[in-house]
Amino acid sequence: MTTGPVLAVDVGGTKLAAAVVDQAGQVLRSSSRPTPAADGAAVWSTLVALLDDVLAGEPVAGVGIGCGGPMAWPAGVVSPLNLPGWRDFPLRARLAERFPGLPVRLHNDAIALVAAEHWRGAARGYDNALAIIVATGVGGGLVQAGQVVDGATGNAGHVGHVVVEPAGPDCGCGGRGCLEAVARGPALAAWALEQGWQPSGDATAAGLAVDARSGDQCAGAAFDRAGSALGLAIASVAATCDLEVVVVGGGLSGSWDLLAPPLERTLRRHARLPFTRTLPVVPAALGSAAFLVGAAALVLRGDAYWHGDG
Repeated sequence: MTTGPVLAVDVGGTKLAAAVVDQAGQVLRSSSRPTPAADGAAVWSTLVALLDDVLAGEPVAGVGIGCGGPMAWPAGVVSPLNLPGWRDFPLRARLAERFPGLPVRLHNDAIALVAAEHWRGAARGYDNALAIIVATGVGGGLVQAGQVVDGATGNAGHVGHVVVEPAGPDCGCGGRGCLEAVARGPALAAWALEQGWQPSGDATAAGLAVDARSGDQCAGAAFDRAGSALGLAIASVAATCDLEVVVVGGGLSGSWDLLAPPLERTLRRHARLPFTRTLPVVPAALGSAAFLVGAAALVLRGDAYWHGDG
């Protein structure tokens, strides 16, 4: 059993974050840096500098990493859709070289989210949960019977690629009409601009939320569309997986007041089976720390959340 704090790493398309997390899942210290746009070498060098800064020379008992997918798991060779500089990048092996002798465990960032919320957050006390990230991309992670579901390649639960609009926009995965193509933050802003949105500030999802709350019809329609797409995807996954709770996290979950009403309307319209009808959908309880706590849980609570070394 691992004793002592661990290093937790969150690799995203917008930012890189790292923290030292103790045995109870408390973040002792953390830091983050913007993700370099497309240069894979710059992403790695930025990450290394970030880790050195957070550790400040102090020892840790292991390393847990959450990273956007898809990936080859458990080898930890990653090709995040929203990080084009990394294709087939051996992230787990590179970090194992920097931390010899320590357990180094890497999984999808949505697995980190569901692990954190199941261990310490909004899904605590439930054995069957789905967590959805809505941010630069859209991902998902599953816990069933109290255990993370990995799937054949570690990509189980990737709800971002459930098709919600068959004739909808092209997706970065090569498909069409995926939830990610509709509901990820940049897609919301782009769609609203196409519909005539004139931003009062930044032309981003954050700026879109400001305008939606001020009554801008195009901005409001963008959140209605995204929330409805989320509700439709959740209805499908709920019928497949017999869930007890769904937790929504990621940067766009900060606009929960705008996403929740259309999500609920669509979910209740389509989730009509007795075991899906009353499924609760709630915002993540741990906020931005969830991804780091969940990455740490791969090491600290490997009995439930890590099956990659068997």
